[in-house]
Amino acid sequence: NFSVQKRGMFDCAFCRTPMPEDDALRLAMLQKRVNARDPEATFFLGSQYFYGRNGVEKDVKRATELLTQAAEHGSIDAHFELGNRFYNEEGVQDETKAVRHWEKAAMQGHAEARFKLGCLEGAKRNFPRAIRHCLISAKMGNDSSLEMMKRFFQEGFATKQQYAEALEGYQGSLQEMKSPERDEARAALRLIPADQR
Repeated sequence: NFSVQKRGMFDCAFCRTPMPEDDALRLAMLQKRVNARDPEATFFLGSQYFYGRNGVEKDVKRATELLTQAAEHGSIDAHFELGNRFYNEEGVQDETKAVRHWEKAAMQGHAEARFKLGCLEGAKRNFPRAIRHCLISAKMGNDSSLEMMKRFFQEGFATKQQYAEALEGYQGSLQEMKSPERDEARAALRLIPADQR
């Protein structure tokens, strides 16, 4: 999105039509994509309800419904967020559901979900599984997983070879993803307050 906007294109990310200035019209455009069962549009709308952004009132129940629909339609980000909700949300905590959603996201390549699974396994002292999860996500460029692998190595749960493999995979992943456009987008993102991203 950043590179597109840099070129002066501020169109809808889903259908490339010009974005209206009015919240209600933008919401109507988004709802049209949600009605078409677009998983990313449904995930985005669910996130807006969760935080009460872009013209919608905060409604955690509606957000959870939309995230569930997005997950059913294939959004790995929705699976990840549902895992977070079921693990952290007061009143709806259900570790089994959280793990199920994180596993679905992790199996489709979500590095942060894989890291969360590694943390859970580490907390249960199941270090072989924790190391496997963190090793995989470190190789995907997840810095938290690399730090966890370092900790596992320092505490004697991971071998030097496992830590070296994680470090090498992490560095390789960063190298693959390196580009001037990504660096520029990352710098611009730092200027936006965290609660507005």
